Amino acid sequence: MKLKPIATEKAIMKVERDNIISFLVDEKSTKAEIEKEIENLFKVKVEKIRTSVRNNQKIAYVKLNKKYLAIDLATKLGLM
Repeated sequence: MKLKPIATEKAIMKVERDNIISFLVDEKSTKAEIEKEIENLFKVKVEKIRTSVRNNQKIAYVKLNKKYLAIDLATKLGLM
């Protein structure tokens, strides 16, 4: 599965304010597959996932559990 973090101004604002990190994902991937992949790859717990399809690209908005900070994950990914 392809997971590419999004580093726009709006995405960074969501990381800081809402503990949400955004990824570009494969169009055919389901929420369950995305959650499993993120939890295994980054060793975090996912609270909620919302998806959106824009311009033939699927975007997953992943809200992390309160114990895990999205800003720490974004720093590890090189977004901050």
